[in-house]
Amino acid sequence: MRWNMRMKAAEAGIWKSTELRRRLADAGLEISAGKMSGLWTGTPTMIRLDDLDVLCSVLGCTPADLLICEPDVVAARRPKKAAAATRSGVRARPIPGRRRSRPPA
Repeated sequence: MRWNMRMKAAEAGIWKSTELRRRLADAGLEISAGKMSGLWTGTPTMIRLDDLDVLCSVLGCTPADLLICEPDVVAARRPKKAAAATRSGVRARPIPGRRRSRPPA
């Protein structure tokens, strides 16, 4: 996922994080300067749904506008098919001296 908040803020005419912070406070969401800096400069690892709702309201957008899916990045993280085939082809060997119990009759 890619965080697109700064672009949406720019489209709403907000060029500074302090301005967005003030507008969020006017809408009832008090954000610390540190949290606002994290939202403004990077991709947040976590955001409360209530906060996201207010953020979307202030910016006039939807969560889908703020969170951009990147399927190419997801595909690059998948293991290669050849590596997966060799892992699945290996059978576990039983421990010598241990026998399985018989099922109940």
